[in-house]
Amino acid sequence: MKVLFNVNHPAKVHLFKNVIKILQENDINVFLTVIDKEVTSELVKNFAEENDIKYKIIGKNLGNIFKKAMNVPKIEYELLKISENFKPNLFVGGCDDLYVSHVAKLVRRPSFIFDTNENAKLLHILTFPFATKIFTPCCYETNLGNKQIRYNGYHELAYLHPNYFTPNSEILDELNLSKNDNIIILRLVAWNAIHDVGEKGISQENLKKYIHKLEDFGEVLITSETKLNNDLEKYKLKIKPEKLHDLLYYSTLYIGEGATTASECAILGTHAIYTNTIKLGYLNELEKKYNLVYNITNPKNMHIKALNKSLELLENKNLRNEGKKKQKKLLNDKIDVTKYIVNVIENYETLVEK
Repeated sequence: MKVLFNVNHPAKVHLFKNVIKILQENDINVFLTVIDKEVTSELVKNFAEENDIKYKIIGKNLGNIFKKAMNVPKIEYELLKISENFKPNLFVGGCDDLYVSHVAKLVRRPSFIFDTNENAKLLHILTFPFATKIFTPCCYETNLGNKQIRYNGYHELAYLHPNYFTPNSEILDELNLSKNDNIIILRLVAWNAIHDVGEKGISQENLKKYIHKLEDFGEVLITSETKLNNDLEKYKLKIKPEKLHDLLYYSTLYIGEGATTASECAILGTHAIYTNTIKLGYLNELEKKYNLVYNITNPKNMHIKALNKSLELLENKNLRNEGKKKQKKLLNDKIDVTKYIVNVIENYETLVEK
């Protein structure tokens, strides 16, 4: 059996990395194609070299929508060439992977798409009609019809479940911090994805207005997809991308526009304030059911509400311990998503026939 995975975002490298390792251990032939975005190619390079994974970079996730659209034929042509040589039995992609669904349809092979983003309606129109099956968390708030298969988990559990992730405290030494320090992570996104059009978060100007108040409670660090203003540059986090999850585990609070990072924090038992007008089912569940994420999505008062909520949470001296207790409940409720994905891939023929 041969399986071709495509990744177009750093989070998708994490989503599939343990799946790929297990499949290879089970004598399934795997090939990984990569569309570079942020640190995607660096993550893939490190992972592939450590685990002897065959991969190829087939394109780059370009800035604006026009460039993205013009780049689709080139990426799909590269993916088609690889598929003609590799001859996969199954194609697998993450959120909105139109490339996988198109090329798989063209070569008459099934494709499985793992999606979490209800908001990406245009990409869904371009992707879902060509996909064979679409896997979503149970909390996904859109009914996709007969192709949809729901499971009781989150993408982030595929790599942050304790079965696969153990935090390494060496990151604290690297940053001259300790387990007793309050660490506050801020995140800014680039707003260049198709589903980001018209959406908003907290501007750098608003961050400047209250960042000094956060510093009263601990060490403030910023991770950003976009260039920071000069006065924020001193807060920029400078670590290897594969170490970020270690830092998130030991952090006290996350405030940011990145949905994936907010969910990662919740699964690691770190409280997160999500500041983005995009509303997502899994973040809604993480707030309502586990009280680990706080969704602040109204652009009119976003920066004020985010600041007030941040200060309210940071006043709680036991915040980090409370987060780890909530994490235990979450982990008891949810499945091992890596095992689930391995199972559906190894039994793909049964699912395709349905």
